[in-house]
Amino acid sequence: MNLIVRILVTAVLVMIIAHFMPGVALKGTHGISSENFVTAIIVAVVLGLLNLFVKPLLVLLTLPVTVITFGLFLLVINALIIMLCANLVDGFAVSSFWTALLFSLILSILQSVVFSLTGGDK
Repeated sequence: MNLIVRILVTAVLVMIIAHFMPGVALKGTHGISSENFVTAIIVAVVLGLLNLFVKPLLVLLTLPVTVITFGLFLLVINALIIMLCANLVDGFAVSSFWTALLFSLILSILQSVVFSLTGGDK
């Protein structure tokens, strides 16, 4: 049940960020609709799977760079995961690397805030 709640919260946050952030689009339409919500749920699931399977591999392969940059390279990896998700999910688009980086930062911060306020463990 906790997993479903996390996916739904992430989907809502993706919709909110995509609505307010230029360069991020869901289904190409503006506003909040059921079609956008379905796309946002798919984005949340794909992001979860990418973070579970692909991100650890990228972190391991780029460990020397991550250590040299004191962990800041993890931000680049997060942006790459967002861009990969945008390539995999039809209806979700991110215009540039910098947009993906900012999207990733905002999503992480909002997830931390929401899960800390609701008592969910991160």
